This record gives sequence, structure tokens and C-alpha cells, in this order.
Amino acid sequence: MAQIRIRNTQEIISGEEAVGQFLKEQGVLYEHWDTSKLPEALRENFSLTDEQKDELLQVFDEDIRSLAERNGYVKWDVISLSDSTPNLDELLKKFEQVHIHSEDEVRAIAGGHGIFVIKGEEVGFFDVELEAGDVISVPVNTQHFFTLMEDRKVVAIRLFIDPSGWVAIPVDEEPTAAK
Repeated sequence: MAQIRIRNTQEIISGEEAVGQFLKEQGVLYEHWDTSKLPEALRENFSLTDEQKDELLQVFDEDIRSLAERNGYVKWDVISLSDSTPNLDELLKKFEQVHIHSEDEVRAIAGGHGIFVIKGEEVGFFDVELEAGDVISVPVNTQHFFTLMEDRKVVAIRLFIDPSGWVAIPVDEEPTAAK
């Protein structure tokens, strides 16, 4: 389950209800999907084949379609990152730059962990630590970036409004406190 750390105050927010309420106040969608329905071969597997990615999408098809219908998403895919990912450090450097998008950035974590660092209007930057089952949608034009946690492993479903995917628009600002 997600946990939030507000960087300016070091306040920790945990528990599904409290996390959901805080994110709602920030305009960020948060849901939790049931990962117990994942077949054993897809659990804690961070080097997925194309066939396994398709299987993962089938497992969550109802959840994906519900979210897509509510928010206008027309395309989705699976990203899998781990130490076995070629050029992982280069990818992370690209991900770890504060940016915005012209559409929501949506991730449903199917395995592993990740962190969205998001800039709130009143609270400044905060970290949303995500784990399997957590679903987040960072709104259009919201400053943020995504990175991995210490284990450097994540499998996530990404949803898009524009079929060509997100385009990161860099923002010349850095988070206000160290991770």
C-alpha cells in the first residue's frame, strides 16, 4: 500500500484511506487493484516476455477498461524495470528529471516498487511510495518525476490518452529536500 512523505516537513502519511484523501486533495487519482489474481509466473518477475506482458494486461483487463472508460485512456502497455534492464541507469536519469505532461501520467504497479515525486500546490514536493496494486494518475501539467526504490524493480501498466504516449516537458526546478 502506498505511503507518502512530504519533503518539507518529513510528515509520513500511510494507510489506504489517509493516502487516498491526501492525494485527492492534491488532484491525484489513487486506487488499489487486487494483485492476488496474478498467476505465480507473473509475481515478482521483472524480466517479462511480450507474451507475459500480454497475459498481465489480460489479468487486469477489467480494471484497466474501467479506469480507461472513466478517464479517456485509449492505449495501455507494460513496462518492466530491474537491474537486468539494459541501460537502466540511463533510463533512471531521464525519469528523475522534474517534468510535466500534456496528459495524465498513469501507472498501475503490478510488481515491485516505485516512487512518484510530485509537486503539490501548497505542500511542495512529496514522495508517493508505490507497491504492487497501487494505481496513480498524476494530472496534466503537474510537476513530477518517477524513480525506483532501493530494490530497483518494478512492473507497471501505463495508460495513455494519446496513443503515441507521453512527452515529458522539462521543468527547471528541483525537489526541495533530499530523498
